[in-house]
Amino acid sequence: YGPATERPPSRASAAKANEENLAHRQSSAGGPAPLASDCVVLAAGHSSRAMYEVLHRRNVTLSPKGFAVGYRVEHPQSFVNRAQYGSFSPAVVTNKTRTDEANGSERDWAGSDFLPPASYKLAVPDSPDGAGGKRGVYSFCMCPGGQIVPAGTSPDEAVVNGMSFSKRDSEFANSALVVTIDPDDALLEPYREKHGVLAGLRFQEDMERRAAEFGGGNFTVPVQTLTDFVAGATPSSDSPLPPTSYRLGVKHAPLHKLYPPPVVAALAAAVADFDRKMPGYLSSDALLHGVETRTSSPLRVERNRTTHEASVPGLFVCGEGAGFAGGIVSAAADGCGCAVAIARQLGGEEAAMYLTGLIGLGEDVEFKGVEGGY
Repeated sequence: YGPATERPPSRASAAKANEENLAHRQSSAGGPAPLASDCVVLAAGHSSRAMYEVLHRRNVTLSPKGFAVGYRVEHPQSFVNRAQYGSFSPAVVTNKTRTDEANGSERDWAGSDFLPPASYKLAVPDSPDGAGGKRGVYSFCMCPGGQIVPAGTSPDEAVVNGMSFSKRDSEFANSALVVTIDPDDALLEPYREKHGVLAGLRFQEDMERRAAEFGGGNFTVPVQTLTDFVAGATPSSDSPLPPTSYRLGVKHAPLHKLYPPPVVAALAAAVADFDRKMPGYLSSDALLHGVETRTSSPLRVERNRTTHEASVPGLFVCGEGAGFAGGIVSAAADGCGCAVAIARQLGGEEAAMYLTGLIGLGEDVEFKGVEGGY
């Protein structure tokens, strides 16, 4: 907006002005026309691959960053309740009859309060990968009383994620189990030679296509019991599988052959450690689903530490898609920092402080740049 002494336009009036401007351009040019702007904000998620492709073609500076890949594992929620609450696990009551029966819940629990469906967080910082190296392995985005859902956008890729509804009243508990991939990882060397800075992106895509091939396509996902995965065993296709919350179909597959051996070795070693910390975790009732590859962006859009701009002046990329956030809260904070930086650029310090107060950060909050935080 204009000089710092002017209040910014309301959201409604700004939207109306933009609509009128666009309509005028379309009518005068006979169709859609480019819109000129002092600033453009791209607030995409970490899986916005089309955005990365466009930025790369337009010579916007990108750099590789670390990420993690693996699978999503599902256990009965009743196991997680017992492992975390012990004799108090019957106090987990969801008021969903089928789930409460599976969990062994007691609606007339004698204790003072009911307990929420239990969750867990597990990690090994230095799991041996069988190739002379060590990798971090950790659970991620654990969903108690949840379900596994498709996260891909094409039938020729198999990608999963997890979620819980607000009541967390499913019979299942799921979590990502992922292994770290460093920016200069030797696993990515063939991809770096061919694709340069997009190496991590192409690696993710390859693993997702392999998973689709293992599952047979059409959003059917490949699965393997956790015990078979650790043992490196391929069961017959007609052997029984534990129940799953994934609704679009599952298929027996040798998931221990999907990723490169160092990823598989590190994950298998870590699962044995998880079982020592949480006895019963390594079980034939636990089912791996493939694959979970989109925990974070494999790329970072380089930004000016002071102005927040990308290498192209006036271009602001924020949130997880920029590679500077990892989750809902940090992405929101990054967006706030981007908005304040734009206000400062267009309207000066007074505008930046006005917006800071509008967002609710308080006047004592100062944006110190990408790495400095707030």
